[in-house]
Amino acid sequence: MASPIDIGAYSDALVVLGTAGVIVPLFRKLGISPVLAYLGAGAVLGPLGLGSLMADFPGLYWFTVVDGDNLKGIAELGIVFLFFLIGIELSFQRLMAMRRLVLGLGTVQVLVTTALITGIVMAVGQASPVALILGMTLSLSSTAIVLELLSNQWRLASSTGRASFSVLLAQDIAVIPVLMFISIMGANSGGSVLESLAAALLQAGAALILIVVLGRLLLRPLFRMVAGSQSSELFIAAVLFVIIGAGVLAHQAGLSMALGAFVAGLLLAETEFDKAIETTIAPFKGLLLGLFFFTVGMTIDAREIAAQPLWIAAGVAGLIAVKAVLLIGAGKAFRLSWPATIETAFLLGPGGEFAFVGVGLAAGLGLIEPKVSSFVLAVVAITMALTPLLAMAGQRLGAKLATPAAIDPEVAAQPNHLENHAIVVGYGRVGKVVCSLLEEHGLPYIAIDSHAPGVSRERKENANVYFGDAGDPAFLETCGVKAAKGVIITIDAHAAIDEIVRSVRAERPDVLIVARARDDKHARHLYEIGASDAVPETIEASLQLSEATLVGLGVATGLAIASIHEKRDEFRKALQTAARAAGRDGAHTLRSKRKPALSP
Repeated sequence: MASPIDIGAYSDALVVLGTAGVIVPLFRKLGISPVLAYLGAGAVLGPLGLGSLMADFPGLYWFTVVDGDNLKGIAELGIVFLFFLIGIELSFQRLMAMRRLVLGLGTVQVLVTTALITGIVMAVGQASPVALILGMTLSLSSTAIVLELLSNQWRLASSTGRASFSVLLAQDIAVIPVLMFISIMGANSGGSVLESLAAALLQAGAALILIVVLGRLLLRPLFRMVAGSQSSELFIAAVLFVIIGAGVLAHQAGLSMALGAFVAGLLLAETEFDKAIETTIAPFKGLLLGLFFFTVGMTIDAREIAAQPLWIAAGVAGLIAVKAVLLIGAGKAFRLSWPATIETAFLLGPGGEFAFVGVGLAAGLGLIEPKVSSFVLAVVAITMALTPLLAMAGQRLGAKLATPAAIDPEVAAQPNHLENHAIVVGYGRVGKVVCSLLEEHGLPYIAIDSHAPGVSRERKENANVYFGDAGDPAFLETCGVKAAKGVIITIDAHAAIDEIVRSVRAERPDVLIVARARDDKHARHLYEIGASDAVPETIEASLQLSEATLVGLGVATGLAIASIHEKRDEFRKALQTAARAAGRDGAHTLRSKRKPALSP
């Protein structure tokens, strides 16, 4: 007989998977952050949201979370996977290069913020142990949300990304003594708190050393053996084993599982398997992180907010303001630029997921009253939900405070007056090949590109390239488009190519325009809007592949090249004919929509 199934757990899983597969893509299409979508869905569909109405509306059973405990355990793995991926994107060398910010800026932020929040909480009437616990837990920020936001924007390597990550790493290390302090206070230990904390730190240090030693000795041979089996299933199993194993080992030593996974990632970053592992684990990380954000959203109690909205609002604003102001001061003390300082302050101003662990543990040990812990967690949850909006505000404010960069004379250079020359738009890999062939055949040209650093670098190497927007008629005139023999467009941005073709054709109806196209459909479109010739990447690749195949199979080189040229001409004529037909059809459709002229 089959064992009974806990259908409640499956219904909760369906709610979360439905959120990930339906609600989040819908929010993403509307331009809303997936993090915010998960947080909002958790608040609405969780036990404190619509789930609280299940007794009156039983049909909500399949649309809300029945028991939040079904999700919390596996949701915490999301942070573990996130830290592992961050570790594998770094290396010990890069981490050592950040030590000034980790040990300096991060440590200062934790200590000063803890002291100030502790003083504020004591001023409103809480006992010093409670105030210190709240000060320590509220000084920390949301590693999962902040790093996910920066990672999605590819900004982890920016000044803001490095500063934020350094502070977050220092905060994660600070979790160790915070947890030990709460445990010691709850146990009413008669021993010295400092001695207990020192012992805990030694134990944690020993665990990290053990992870590093085992990793250096075993990880590379393990993955070489697994990769040699040519089995993707075994490779995934080995990756999961390393991540969770390192996390469990760190947890047993009083560290967070995330920190253990981070160290494992750092070790694997120095192996040849880093990219394969990163690709393998990315889908797990995304779904598990979404589950974590969903569970954070479940802790937002609308009734708690409605019961004391002014105090909640004051707590939210106060927490963000205190942490942001202190971070701005610390950031400037460590010589961060104003944009990086402002963005980092706005990102790390809200509370973090550790508050749910620390305050929850303290409440379970009877150190904090349930009413106080409920209020604090409501404030933290709301600040975390506001993090994406604060990130956007910080980025905009930081951009306004940015000091204008000095104008590079190489970028400001203007092209010399030429006649009967070619204008090559784009000086990337394709553009450089075109320019080199023009130069080889003694044909005058100028190249233009919109990537200022690249233009500056190439001009210092005596390349005839200039910075500017080829879609701007004024800049085209500066480049001598009225005297040019041809314009060659080598960039691969669909909309930009269209704009340039139209601008050039408007200035010179007779000039040769050769444009790069993505495929045959794009090429037909380019012919329609005025290109003289369009070169589809897909067709050209197939022709080159065919030429190599014919020659390799024994066809004479001259004959193979001739047949390829014939096939290319066939494609070109077919595309031009289709473009002309589309143009005639469009003109006929336009005429048919006009009202007939009235007879005189």
